[in-house]
Amino acid sequence: MYKDLLTLRDINRSELDELFELTGKLKRERGTFEGNVLKGKSIGLIFAKSSTRTRVSFEVGVHELGGNPLYLDQSRMQIGRGETVADTANVLSRYLHGIVIRTFSQQDIEELARVATIPVINALTDEYHPCQILADLYTILEKSGTLNVKTVFVGDGASNIANSLMLAAKLTGMQLVVASPREYAPCQAILEECAPYVQWCEDPVEAVKNADYVYTDVWVSMGFEEERAKRLSTLAPYQVNAALMSHAAKDVKFLHCLPAHRGEEVAADVMDSDMSIVFDEAENRLHVQKAVLSMIFRNIAK
Repeated sequence: MYKDLLTLRDINRSELDELFELTGKLKRERGTFEGNVLKGKSIGLIFAKSSTRTRVSFEVGVHELGGNPLYLDQSRMQIGRGETVADTANVLSRYLHGIVIRTFSQQDIEELARVATIPVINALTDEYHPCQILADLYTILEKSGTLNVKTVFVGDGASNIANSLMLAAKLTGMQLVVASPREYAPCQAILEECAPYVQWCEDPVEAVKNADYVYTDVWVSMGFEEERAKRLSTLAPYQVNAALMSHAAKDVKFLHCLPAHRGEEVAADVMDSDMSIVFDEAENRLHVQKAVLSMIFRNIAK
């Protein structure tokens, strides 16, 4: 993770350990420790998708690190009217010190980073969500003291969350089971890349046996609205509810990247229970992303 964070392939285990040590310090000493790693620097936040946690956590994080966050609505930029990604990258590299982008196409982010002379951070694409998963891993480490746990993702196995969790399992050695119907099975290439740490299972009950953490996400992500009826029907047996969680470990914890749709992918009896640590997870987006920004810009300054 010298310059860009596009997927979890861009970080190694020693960097992850350093990142989480810094995250803990930033979290414990918020308001006193941040320093001025971004002092005098402007970070563009390009958003093509609606956002609550990602936008707020990055805006606050950049500010607390001494920088100036600029929110840029992609639909109101020239890239939203046909300007090429490369031209946008060239121009923004002359104005900004870094780019955080939340958009649809992973290919666009890869092209942006290839051309840009400033750091690019993936704040979500249809294929990957690395910042979210880093926050998830940190939350697991906080709760369990180790990443040597069994995590089960239940739902759409081809989602950006599932893809990034698989890469996380490879990175950390965490045991991951993806429970999904065959229609939404995990990407075979990523599944093979992350073997033997990841397994796919069609039976959610079998998958969650002895699980330390059970994770789910919305069934209809932005950009997939036309598939809503089919997705709700196919994924209905994969709802995370009290009955399913009863098959997991006694002290199982529930994760969700939010927003949650109670009654669809998760039942209220789980979402609002003592098993749920989703708001701790959401808070950790801020601290982890501040650590990511700090490491990237400290590396550049060396």
